[in-house]
Amino acid sequence: MDKPNLWTKDFFIVSLTNFFLYFIYFLLVASITAFTADKFHASTSMSGLAAGIFIIGMLFGRLYSGKYIDLIGWKKMLYIGIIFSIITILLYFTVINLSILLIVRFLHGIGFGIASTATGTIVSSVIPDERRGEGTGYYALSTTIASAIGPFFGIFINQHMGFKMNFVVCTVIIVLSFLSSLFLKVPKMEFNQEQLNNMKGFKLSNFFELKALPISIVSIFIGIAYSSILSYLNSYAQQIHLVDVASFFFIVYSIATLVSRPFTGRLFDLKGENFVMYPTFIIFAIGLLMVSHVHHGAMLLLSAVFIGPGYGTYLSSAQAIAVKVSPHDRMGLATSTFFMFADFGAGFGPFLLGLLIPVIGFSNLYVIMAIVVLAAAILYYFLHGRNKGCVTSLREETSR
Repeated sequence: MDKPNLWTKDFFIVSLTNFFLYFIYFLLVASITAFTADKFHASTSMSGLAAGIFIIGMLFGRLYSGKYIDLIGWKKMLYIGIIFSIITILLYFTVINLSILLIVRFLHGIGFGIASTATGTIVSSVIPDERRGEGTGYYALSTTIASAIGPFFGIFINQHMGFKMNFVVCTVIIVLSFLSSLFLKVPKMEFNQEQLNNMKGFKLSNFFELKALPISIVSIFIGIAYSSILSYLNSYAQQIHLVDVASFFFIVYSIATLVSRPFTGRLFDLKGENFVMYPTFIIFAIGLLMVSHVHHGAMLLLSAVFIGPGYGTYLSSAQAIAVKVSPHDRMGLATSTFFMFADFGAGFGPFLLGLLIPVIGFSNLYVIMAIVVLAAAILYYFLHGRNKGCVTSLREETSR
């Protein structure tokens, strides 16, 4: 039997829209800590907060969109998130002190959280169940590619054209994101009266999909570990005099992920999630250990070869698991639940790690992060991995 088509027009458009959103996010987060320290003479932890408070805002955005996305409509929620993001990006031009910057970063995070939850939900609806792992993996490449070229452009623009030029670039990109979303055709979810009644009211189950919680909890620790790379790699590279090489780290990261993605997504569908997940924990941890012992540029770039497939494969596979184990009519809530927990780790990570760095140094930080990733693998086993054989897709059950 022929496999259902994955590469539809809508799959491509929602991936492109998501790429634009994440390009802006990675462009700013990779350079905001250095900007905050240089412009406002902020401490390491406050610079980390400037990067991380965006993620905290994102949590609020996902909390709102997770509850209302199925009621309002996936495409309408996407428009709300993008338009709100356009407004907040323009507010960056008004920043004159650290307090205003933190407020704008928080508001921008809300808009991004709403929009990116919508794209994640929409793509889950257009990916065939038989190609869940493969499709989610390819969709996640939009984030991976953005994570490569976003930081590269952010650091490059900051060094050669000034930080305000980043705001100009972000304004252009967010408008392109809105224009691309206009061409989306999104399937409309139909709900019976019982489902609509269950969505109303202030209940925990209206804000979180409980079936997606186990894999989401694991993602907190993976998010903390990756935040050490995203927020502090540039500062670490400055300390060891490898800042020029560091600007290419995410390029290598992206290439390594691109090479591995065609295999990991298919293995997820054919062999099951455990066959993919456990190696990703190990590979990610190896990459972090390599970063902790970097003494020359080649080794820094080699670490990206491990961190790319490690973290990138984990994120797409974990998202696929969250959707797979959840009911079909709660797909939007499952998506927002997963990203809320992953964002929680990535959001608080820079602030918490910023408190550790002056005490333990960068090298020891990355050793500790490798241990955190391995501990997350053990947690994954107890929360999901050991029960994987007994778990059937609730999407399949509810579609019968």
